[in-house]
Amino acid sequence: MVAKLYSHQEEALGLLQSGKVLVGGVGSGKSRVGASWALSQADESKIIVITTARKRDSLEWEGEFAALGADFEEVTIESWNNISKFDDCCLNVFIFDEQRVVGSGAWVKSFLKIVENNQWIMLSATPGDVWLDYVPLFIANGYYKNRTEFAERHIVWDRFAKYPKVKRYLDTGLLEARRRKILVPMPAERHTRRNRSYILMEYDEEMYESIAKKRVDPWTEEPYRNAAGVCYGLRKCVNSDRSRVDHIRLVARKRKKLIVFYNFNYERDILLELRDEFNVAEWNGHNHEPIPSTDSWVYLVQYTAGAEGWNCVETDTIVFYSLNYSWKILEQAEGRIDRINTPFTDLHYFYFFSESGIDSAIRKAVQEKGVFNERIFAHNL
Repeated sequence: MVAKLYSHQEEALGLLQSGKVLVGGVGSGKSRVGASWALSQADESKIIVITTARKRDSLEWEGEFAALGADFEEVTIESWNNISKFDDCCLNVFIFDEQRVVGSGAWVKSFLKIVENNQWIMLSATPGDVWLDYVPLFIANGYYKNRTEFAERHIVWDRFAKYPKVKRYLDTGLLEARRRKILVPMPAERHTRRNRSYILMEYDEEMYESIAKKRVDPWTEEPYRNAAGVCYGLRKCVNSDRSRVDHIRLVARKRKKLIVFYNFNYERDILLELRDEFNVAEWNGHNHEPIPSTDSWVYLVQYTAGAEGWNCVETDTIVFYSLNYSWKILEQAEGRIDRINTPFTDLHYFYFFSESGIDSAIRKAVQEKGVFNERIFAHNL
């Protein structure tokens, strides 16, 4: 039986054309719509999907094409890391899964070569924060020849900055109009509610103050060399407090199945202590374990490795052991359980934080949809 699209997906599909970016929230079904569009343009052997390594390895895209009655074995699915393999492709249909063409690096160069001779669309929940993020997409749609032309027409640089810094953008009305032409929004009526709880954790205030003042690592007794080192030390002091793992035990006993997101290896070491009581599996840069098929479990996920590109409809609970610097990453992480096909209505997110200066600054940055800046924070200590 071939899967049917929801009404919001059908509407978006009707607006899709080559060169467009399908914009939908995490879990809105962008992959299903992207696969439907590609199949309307060419047979399976001509379709190439560029996606995250995890989605490639999990066979999620194969499932999308199979649900539409297509021969998924004919579709080429590869990760962004290998995009250069397709630089010389012609007359194919590409789906670029997630926005990875920001800046001017190797992926952007390959992307611009590919779109010259192929049909393509992009799928993204967050296509860009600033106008510079859209430059490769504008070039791909023929609005500018290159990055230099865009800069000459739209950017006033800050002459007093030590590095290239945008002071302001010019003719933003034109940029708004061009962005509207390439974006296809796909708003979805969700049946879920995101319930966020912010849980106050303890921390060693004396150690924290010592690190902030002396700029010396209390574990190695070596001085920190830069702002990143200072912030890492402050975060390790805060995130290592036993109150965090103890509270996870309480949540796990009550909710039975939960995903735990974390940042650092030392956090993982602490979290692995949960094995003495719970069925624990993990996904990080080294271990790629599936979610346990048992009645209760704790699934440990490192942000960089697993904030996107997979989903789980077996639980309604995520614990954020420590905050990530980026609001985008946190939004993507929340979306792992907020899917169209989840059986749950109320989803529960537990954010752990302390009253320390660094936790407060990170929390403020992400709530304002920004990115925490280590250099500025360390300078102002």
